[in-house]
Amino acid sequence: MNKNTENTRGMKMDEKVFFEYGDVKVTNARFISGHQTYAMSNITSVKTFEQKPSRLLGIAALLIGVIVATSNAVIGLVIIAAAAYFLYQQKTIYHIMLSTSGGESSALKTFQLNYLNKVSGALNEAIVHRG
Repeated sequence: MNKNTENTRGMKMDEKVFFEYGDVKVTNARFISGHQTYAMSNITSVKTFEQKPSRLLGIAALLIGVIVATSNAVIGLVIIAAAAYFLYQQKTIYHIMLSTSGGESSALKTFQLNYLNKVSGALNEAIVHRG
């Protein structure tokens, strides 16, 4: 899908869309993520980052629940169930990190690795297309 836009010299050029879903769009000229827009010409590199949640608190609560269950089964089981639910709800957060002349920033956060890979691939295609 191409869209006519004007470059800084007022010349017409086509804007090629590499990816578009929801509030995320990657073209040869722009990367839009939510309410933030990045100029592709300013992006020097793209990398992904995986942020795993700290499960220390959930494991500690689980151990406390086991200890409490030895003296009071009901309360211990409630603590174990709450700790298990807490551990289950924790998800890995995936980031797209953009490097620009201004530094590095997290441009997109998601819980879906497949989605992140599609956006990252589209960004890399747009950079290559830019030349």
